[in-house]
Amino acid sequence: MILTVDVGNTRIKSAVFENDTLVEVMVFPHENFFGTIENILKKFQNITVLAVASVGKLDVEAFKSFSDRVKIHFITRENAFPFLNQYATPQTLGIDRMVLAAGAVLQFPGQNRLIIDAGTCVTYDFVDENDVYHGGAISPGTRLRYESMHNYTAKLPLLTLEDPGSLIGNSTGQSMHSGVINGLAFEIDGYIDALQSENENFIIILTGGDANFLAKRLKNTIFANSNFLLESLNNLYLYQNRK
Repeated sequence: MILTVDVGNTRIKSAVFENDTLVEVMVFPHENFFGTIENILKKFQNITVLAVASVGKLDVEAFKSFSDRVKIHFITRENAFPFLNQYATPQTLGIDRMVLAAGAVLQFPGQNRLIIDAGTCVTYDFVDENDVYHGGAISPGTRLRYESMHNYTAKLPLLTLEDPGSLIGNSTGQSMHSGVINGLAFEIDGYIDALQSENENFIIILTGGDANFLAKRLKNTIFANSNFLLESLNNLYLYQNRK
C-alpha cells in the first residue's frame, strides 16, 4: 500500500492506495500532521511507501521521523517525469504542477491535456499530445479573491465561498459572490475556449479543493476529480519506480 501526501499552502491532503485503487482520503491542517500520519500508519499497517509532493511550509525533515517504518519518496524536479519540460524557467515550476502534468500524461495518453487546479491559486497547465509540457497560467483562487476585496477596501466584508444564486447580485454580498464565482467560471471557460480553438483531441481535467463547486458552473465539458493530484502522485511513484 502507498500513502500519498500533498502538502499545500493551506492544508494537507493524503490518500491511501492499494495498487491503483484509492482506499481512503484525509484532509487536515498542517498542525495536525504528526498525529494524523501516525494514525493512518496504525490503521493501514500494510503501507510501505509514503510519497510526498510539497509546496507548503512543512519541513521535509518532518517526514523523516516515519522513515524507520516506511520508505519516504519525495517528488523533486530531479526525478524522472513522463513528459518533456519546455518551461522557460523549470527551476521555478511548482512540484504540484509537475505532478498534475505527469498524472495527465499517464492517465490520458495521446491527447492534448489542460489541467486546471482550483485551490489557493488557480493553475492552468498544458501538455500536448506528444507529451510536451508547455506551461500555462496562474491566477488567484476563490479564497484569495474574497480576501483581497476585504483587505484592500474600507468596507467590503470578508465572505466565504457561497453560491451567488444569479448573475446579477441584488446586495453587496451577493454582488461579491457573483464577482468571485461567476468571474472565475468565465475565466476558466474563456481559457478553455482559447486553447480548444487551437488544438483538437482535447481533454480538460479540473481538480483542487474548489473543483466540484466550480464544475457545475462551467459550460465546457470537463473531467472533474478533486483527488486527481493524489492519484497522480500514486501513478508517478509507480512510474518512477517501475522495474
